[in-house]
Amino acid sequence: MLGLLINEMEQKEIEYLLKRELEELLLDLGDSRIDQMVKRAMRERYRNLFQLLRRVASEQECMKYMPKRQENQ
Repeated sequence: MLGLLINEMEQKEIEYLLKRELEELLLDLGDSRIDQMVKRAMRERYRNLFQLLRRVASEQECMKYMPKRQENQ
């Protein structure tokens, strides 16, 4: 386990960057031109970034980015 000390401004910046990346991934996941193998890697990245967001954002903010359940993965 690792620890990290950051101030409130740094926390807000990390939260902002994570949200932007998650939004970008959501847009790309909706693109039908992207191969399913690539989308699988993107979904894994999304899950990892979401776990980071959970550590710095409020519960209400996290609910907006909650990963959807995929039946066919």
